[in-house]
Amino acid sequence: MKTNNEGGLSLDKLRRLVDANLNRLREGLRVLEDIERFIYDDKSLSQQFKSLRHACRIENYSDYLKARDIIGDVLKETTTSESQREDIASIQLSNMKRAQESTRVLEETLKLIDAAEAERFKQIRYTLYDLEKQILQK
Repeated sequence: MKTNNEGGLSLDKLRRLVDANLNRLREGLRVLEDIERFIYDDKSLSQQFKSLRHACRIENYSDYLKARDIIGDVLKETTTSESQREDIASIQLSNMKRAQESTRVLEETLKLIDAAEAERFKQIRYTLYDLEKQILQK
């Protein structure tokens, strides 16, 4: 792993970043899965989101969990835009974007830890782009 001690980058800081984005990704996927399952009764799409959610596991997760610091999170407060949704489509879109953005952060961050894992999250991101198109074309 490449680190820059002068900039305060440590393995724990990277793990904290990965942990936050794994949570964000899985939460977004769960919302998408449940919308397709319970609102649209779409077995195929809900299964695809479920499979992706299960694919978003990482080895040695307990090491990442140890780096979690909710109390020290400088942006944990909810913004106004995060607390308002217009309809189910806006919930889908916001959670799709949340999942896509998280996979990008994971891809980039994991390049410093495990290149194969970084590539795996890149592929998950591309799958999400395709699923987004499917949802918007319904």
